[in-house]
Amino acid sequence: MKFAVSLFATFSIIVGAMLFMQYQVYSNQDIPTNEAFTYSQEIEITYRAGSLDIRHHFKNLPNDSLEIVWPALATDRNCFLETEYSCARLSEDKATFEAGENRTQSVSYIIPLEGGLTSENVVKNVYASLKNGDVKFSTVHISTESSVAGQWVTGLPLIGQQSLALVNYSMFSGNGQVYDLYWQQTGLALQKKTDALSIYANTDISAEISQAADELNRLSDEHIAIIAGNNIEVKAHRMLFLPQLSVPALQKEFMMAQVESQYTFVDSPLWLKHVVAMYLSGETFGTPRAQKIMEILTNQMTEEQLADWKKRLKELEGNVVSPEVLDKQLSAVLGTYTEYLSMNVDAAQTYPFMFHDKRKVYVNSVLTEDIDVVLYEGKVLYTADPLLHSIGYTTSLGPNGYYVNSDTRVFRFPENEHGFYVFNQRRYNTTTSPLSVVAGTYYIEESWLQRLFLINLQKDEQSVQITTTAQQ
Repeated sequence: MKFAVSLFATFSIIVGAMLFMQYQVYSNQDIPTNEAFTYSQEIEITYRAGSLDIRHHFKNLPNDSLEIVWPALATDRNCFLETEYSCARLSEDKATFEAGENRTQSVSYIIPLEGGLTSENVVKNVYASLKNGDVKFSTVHISTESSVAGQWVTGLPLIGQQSLALVNYSMFSGNGQVYDLYWQQTGLALQKKTDALSIYANTDISAEISQAADELNRLSDEHIAIIAGNNIEVKAHRMLFLPQLSVPALQKEFMMAQVESQYTFVDSPLWLKHVVAMYLSGETFGTPRAQKIMEILTNQMTEEQLADWKKRLKELEGNVVSPEVLDKQLSAVLGTYTEYLSMNVDAAQTYPFMFHDKRKVYVNSVLTEDIDVVLYEGKVLYTADPLLHSIGYTTSLGPNGYYVNSDTRVFRFPENEHGFYVFNQRRYNTTTSPLSVVAGTYYIEESWLQRLFLINLQKDEQSVQITTTAQQ
C-alpha cells in the first residue's frame, strides 16, 4: 500500500507540473459568461460495485457564472469538498458555478453501468463539462480493485499504469477534452505511443506499422487511440477500432478521425470528407469518387489557388462544413461561382467541373428555380428538361435519342453527338451539337436554344429573361 501511495504521489507531481504550465498560459482570462473560454481538468475515476465513481476538478476557471453540463446518466451529483473552497461557487441546484474568484472547483457524480463493467464496451459521454468551455488539458486517473484487471483506453496518452496488491491504477494526460471510456479485460496492451497516437493491440506491431505511425501527418494536437483487432462499430471520440491493422488502414483512418474531430460535417457524403482529408494531409486515399473529384478540382487551380484552397480549408476548423460551404470557398478561390461539390452529392455519375450562373432565370416573366445555367467547355448550357417543359414541350428518351415534342414541332437529337438533328422528320447537319449530356443530365447550348426553340434571351446583372417569340 505504501508503494501505491508513493506511485500516486509521483504521478501527482507530474500532473501538477503539467497543470502549472497550462495555468501560466490560460489563467489570465476574463471572459463574459456566455462567450467561449478555456479551462483544464483533472478527473479521478474509481470503479466499484457496478458504477464509476467520479471526482471532477475544473481548473483555471474564469470568474463568471458557468453552466455545468452533466452526463445524462450521472447520479448523485454533488460537491466534492477537497478543500475549504472546492465548492464555493457551486449553486444549490448544482447547475452552475456562480461568479467568483476561486479558480478551481470540484464536483462528484456516479455513472451506473448496466450489467457492471463489460469487456470490449465503450462507455460514452462519461464526463461533465462546462457550456461554451474549451478544454485545453485533461488528466484522468482510473482505479479498480486488484481483482478487476484489464486495459483502459481514454484517447489521451497513457502516462503510466501499475497493478498492486490492493488496486490497479492507470493515468492518462494530454491536450484537449476527453469524452468516452473503453475497457478490455484481456489481450490488449499499449504497443506504440507517439505525440499523435497510441496503438493498443494484442500482439506486437510490425516495424512497418511502427514507422508509419512515426511519419503520420498530424492535423491537430489531440491524441488519438487506435485499438487493433477489435470489430467494434461504435463511434467513439478520439478512439479508432481497426479489425485489421495495416499501414494503409492506419494512414486513412487516423487522418479521417482527425478531420471528423476538427470539423462538423452537415449533409456531407463520405467522399466529401475524404476530399477534405486528402487536401489537408497531402495523402491519396478514399473512395474512387473522392479521388476523381479531387483530381478534377486540382486541375482547375493554379499553384497559388491550390495554396489558397488549402488555407481556407484549414481556417474552417471548428466550423460547420457542408457542400454549400465548400462551394462558397471554392468560388472565392477560383474567382467565379460554382456549385460543383453540391451537384455531385446526389449525382449517379461524377460531374466534370463547371461554373454556374448565379442569376435568376425567368421564363415568360415567371421565376423558374429548377433551371441551371452552367459554363462547361466554353459553352453556355441550360438544363434541358425543366427549360423545355416551361416553354410547352415534352421530353423523353427513345431508342434513337432524345425527343422534344409540341403539338406542331418534333425534334430528335441523337444521344451521341453524330453531327445532325431531326426536325419534323427532316434531317439537318450541324458542326456543333445542340445537346450535351453531362453526368447523365441533358443540357441544351444557348445559341441552339434560341435558334431552334424560337425564344429571346435578355441578361442583366441579376437575371436571365427567356421569352417565347412564337407559338411553340
